[in-house]
Amino acid sequence: MRSPPPSLILPGHPRHAELSRLAREVERLSGGPTTLEERFPGMLRRVVDDVVDTVNTRRRSYGQLEKTEKTYLGTRVEILMRAMMRVPKGRLDFIIGGADVDMKFTITGNWMIPQEAVGHACLLAALDEQKSRCFLGLFQADPANLTGGANRDGKRGVSAFGTTQILWLLRDLPVEPNFWRTIPEPLVERIFSAPTGNDKIVALFRGVTGRPISRRIVEETAAQKDFMRRIRSDGPSGSRNRLAAEGIVLLSGTYDAVLIRALGLPRCGPGDFISHRVRPEEEELCATCGWRIRSAL
Repeated sequence: MRSPPPSLILPGHPRHAELSRLAREVERLSGGPTTLEERFPGMLRRVVDDVVDTVNTRRRSYGQLEKTEKTYLGTRVEILMRAMMRVPKGRLDFIIGGADVDMKFTITGNWMIPQEAVGHACLLAALDEQKSRCFLGLFQADPANLTGGANRDGKRGVSAFGTTQILWLLRDLPVEPNFWRTIPEPLVERIFSAPTGNDKIVALFRGVTGRPISRRIVEETAAQKDFMRRIRSDGPSGSRNRLAAEGIVLLSGTYDAVLIRALGLPRCGPGDFISHRVRPEEEELCATCGWRIRSAL
């Protein structure tokens, strides 16, 4: 999508006071500006990834979704935003500060405004998958801000001029990219074609080293209820022991933070894991932390 232009909703603009009031209310209801900034990108990432569902469909992008799935994305974003703010549904999607507010989400950059939302404020969200950026802003759906023609459903797009009339709460904020799009497609296929949960985990951490991998990705990969068992030693067939026999350590951000730092690897959060192919000069260091590399299992 094309990056939206800077906002012209500045002090003195006829819509500035009203949209600024609503913006403050959205931030307050979301837990404050910092909390909104922390939670919103991750929420969009989860919504899109859940529908793309790489694990079960092998799809890796929004463009591979069916039309009904793309429609559902907008509905899901609306539902989660309402839950985040803990506001009721009114005649439109939300009641915020006593006003009916609609919500629209886009990945293509084209927000479509229904007839019933014309004349009302809209909360506009966008995800740029190519650049891994997101946006959230408030917009008054005045006819002057919309395109002249409507589609078969009577919806009108936000015009080029209208995109300058968005008061941004979050603009050009980074979003974690879809994990499965960041690794080669043959590796994705190799991981998911492995016959067992352990085999899949081994293929994942053998193929992606030196990079933190979230607990969620591990769960998706194992595709089993006791997915954490797949990353324990668990005897000779356990993922960690199999990787260790190949000279690869599989480390937990929760329990192996000291060794992760000592090896100079990227920081891992409490729920993250990272694998590393150990160099000969690092084997003694790993041994002091309890790791037996290339050991006979």
